[in-house]
Amino acid sequence: MRIAIGADHGGFPLKKELLAHLQSRGHQVVDVGTSSTEAVDYPVFAQAVAQKVADGSCERGIMIDGAGIGSSMVANKVPGVRAALAYDLSSALNSREHNDANVLTLGAGLIGPTLARQIVDAWLSATCEEDRHLRRVAMIGEIERGTRGSESAPTTPSGPPPAPAATPARPAAPGTAVTAASAGPAATITGTVPISNEDLERITRELEAILAGTPVSGPLQPSSRATSVTGALAGTTLTQTLWPTPASSPETALRFIELGVGRFTLNGPHAGPIPQDIAGYIDHTLLKPDATDAQIRELCAEAREHRFAAVCVNPIWARLVAQELAGSGVRTCCVVGFPLGATYPETKALEARRAIREGAREIDMVINIGALKGGDDAQVLADIRAVVEACRDGSARCKVILETALLTDEEKRRASQLARRARAHFVKTSTGFGPGGATVEDVALMAAEVRGGGMEVKASGGIRSYPDVERMIAAGATRIGASAGVAIVAEARAASAGVAASA
Repeated sequence: MRIAIGADHGGFPLKKELLAHLQSRGHQVVDVGTSSTEAVDYPVFAQAVAQKVADGSCERGIMIDGAGIGSSMVANKVPGVRAALAYDLSSALNSREHNDANVLTLGAGLIGPTLARQIVDAWLSATCEEDRHLRRVAMIGEIERGTRGSESAPTTPSGPPPAPAATPARPAAPGTAVTAASAGPAATITGTVPISNEDLERITRELEAILAGTPVSGPLQPSSRATSVTGALAGTTLTQTLWPTPASSPETALRFIELGVGRFTLNGPHAGPIPQDIAGYIDHTLLKPDATDAQIRELCAEAREHRFAAVCVNPIWARLVAQELAGSGVRTCCVVGFPLGATYPETKALEARRAIREGAREIDMVINIGALKGGDDAQVLADIRAVVEACRDGSARCKVILETALLTDEEKRRASQLARRARAHFVKTSTGFGPGGATVEDVALMAAEVRGGGMEVKASGGIRSYPDVERMIAAGATRIGASAGVAIVAEARAASAGVAASA
């Protein structure tokens, strides 16, 4: 692809990083400046990037300044340009898939090089294909050309009723960026992005200072041990290695949990897994057709006690589970199109919307397996998108069940790629009702396919022991579906106690 790139003085260092990255990916890059950190005016370069796109000499444009806002305003003054500011993967994908943006603006003061590269890759690979989005993009062009008359806004909503506002303890989607203001008492949550090591180090330093009641000053110095974090800070999934300050300790980690972090593992001489660690990976599951009201209530009580990630049930139980889990931080998860996947996309979407209205905050949908095996990727994509859009409308997360035991490796890759194109949040191995369950090989294959899209992998089916869970996590799973969650947690705690006793 031929891409115009520009920056002002504040964006120049990031522009250099992105220019090299784009060239390494085989793109032809036209650099319109600036060429140093000497102060310049961003409108000059934003206009130059936009003009390259407008006149057709470049297919896309990328402009970087301090915040990205001013450059977006400038670029959108150039006829034929649809510029969008992106600060995470979600906004980057949305700007392409819904708005067909042809210029991307970035704020060097908001994001680091690692995230910027991920945003650019996602933005360049996404396409605008849905008819309704293309129709709306055409309307933008008509307004720009002055050929579109004014229309009255509809007085009644055209879609289904909105889902009630979610109030879980960890409401944000995995990957949410976190900024802790050093002068304030709490963290501020913004966006949906993978967090770089640099950002995470700064966050940790500032949060520890807040906890200690001391001002933040000086660089973060590596110590002799590292804290490996895999957790959820107000819903954030963090998988990084941090060099802690001397204040880092199991007690500090527990105080982080009070701020919303769900999972920690401390490595080093004073380390030992926090007992609740493994529970934060598990969707406590009961999908038997003969499940009773009493069994569902018991399932929820266990989930509250052990702080599982979610309780996964059939949709008929959504309202009861949401009520039982209220205030616990454990999410309500419902299956859709389960277990065969052989229903219409609109039926799955309707099922998902009903479950979300009744309190579900995660939806595990089964794809049209026959369509995938028959090579009808368009049907599979439409199937997944219908449920993903229902989830996004209702602030829920969508996990896409592939039923890997029925698929070849090539089909698993295609299905994972289609889930990524549809902007799902997870791919999931199995229903537990098929001829086989999760395997380490399948988890690794799926993780490799979706990792660049900011997605996660749920392993489910046949996972009954702590070693099973460890193997799946090592292969790339960030969520585990299991009906044996209580036994797995007990086994993990026994293993932790054994390690502590031998230390």
